[in-house]
Order: sequence, then structure tokens, then C-alpha cells
Amino acid sequence: MVYDAQKVTSALADPTRYSIYQYVASSKDPITVQEVAEHFSIHPNVARLHLSKLEDVHLLKSISDKTGKGGRPSRLYMLSDQVVSLQFPPRDYQLLADIAIESLLSLGEAGEMALIKMGHRLGMEMAKRSMKEYPLDLNSSSFEEKLAHINRLVVAQGLKPDIEHVSDNCLRFRVYNCTFSETAKRFSSSVCKMHNALLTGIFEAYFGNIELREEESMLGGCKSCNYTVIHIPQTV
Repeated sequence: MVYDAQKVTSALADPTRYSIYQYVASSKDPITVQEVAEHFSIHPNVARLHLSKLEDVHLLKSISDKTGKGGRPSRLYMLSDQVVSLQFPPRDYQLLADIAIESLLSLGEAGEMALIKMGHRLGMEMAKRSMKEYPLDLNSSSFEEKLAHINRLVVAQGLKPDIEHVSDNCLRFRVYNCTFSETAKRFSSSVCKMHNALLTGIFEAYFGNIELREEESMLGGCKSCNYTVIHIPQTV
């Protein structure tokens, strides 16, 4: 599905609507109109209009809440399965990714290593740009502030993140969507290695040297790609 960048930009230009999008995108569970209304202290009809607008431009999707109770069924809203980049002007990332990845992998093992290295560098650069757009002092910011920054960055890439702080040197990290989902169907092993390197680059930009261990993958039939992030240096 091809999305209209101008319509997406227009939909997110409203501060309240953008905040609602972030609220739904960061939720583990589908969100109701009433939950949005209560969270943002707005009338349910206003909340419904904002949610409908986000659904119209394919940023969100909704399903009927079939609870078996009488009356009109409510709607449950969640992040769309379509990966929508919030970076403009729009470019054909999918075609570029396919061509670049196919070209590198034609070089064999050396090409795959270059792809992985490129993924790590991309993750680092994405994090640096995000820290410029949303200023963050790595020396003085708290652990939680860094995690919130990472969450915002990953959501902006069209992913569905879930970050759980397990201990001082361990996180559990899940994504329920994949920026490279279409390309991964063709080059599953190599693209997963590159995507893992990208995520490693993002975390290392904030925390220094870390180890990202993939536990489960959507390509293996799981609902999410699940990772353990370990050896994160403690913040001062």
C-alpha cells in the first residue's frame, strides 16, 4: 500500500493528534476511544475524530471489540501493520533497500559483512540525528530518559516497540513490526543480521558497548522479534 506523505504530514500537524498517535503506538494493547478521551481530557467524540483521521491515512488500524455484550460494539485502535516513515520528503526506501541489499549479497560473505556494518552505522546515525532533534545530554540524562528517547526513535521508524528494564545491566526489547519486513522475506538471514546490527547501533549510541541477543523472530512465526540487551554501562 502506498501512502500519501502530504496527507500523513497534515494528519500529524495537529499537536493533540500527534500525541494520540504516539500514545497508541507505544501501548502494548489496543486502545479504545474512551481511553484516549480520558488520557487527554477531551470529549469522546473529539477523540474518535482524531483516531479516525489517523486511520484514514493508515497510521492506525481498528477492529471491532467483540466482547459478547449487548449494545453497539466499540472500536479498538492500534498501530497499523504498514510501515510508515515519518521522514519527509518521501523516498522509495523499499526499492533502494532491495537493490542495495541484493547487490551487496551478490558479493558473498564479504557483502553480508558490509551489509551488517552498514546496519550498525545506520543505527548510530539515526540515534545521533534524533538526539539533535530532541536534545539529550548523555552525561546528565537518566537511564529512563535514554530509554524514552530510544522508544521515540523506534516509534518514528514505524515500529511497535516494547522496552522492559530488567536490571542495571539488562533490558528486554521487543518490536512488533519490521522496517525491512518485505525485504526480509527474500533475504531473511542476512536482513535479520543487518536489522539486529541497526538496533545495536541505536542502543550503543546511548549506552556504549552492549550485546544484543535475539531470542525470537517474527520470521519464525512469533508475534514479535524479542531481544535481550546486556552489559549496559550504568549511568552516572
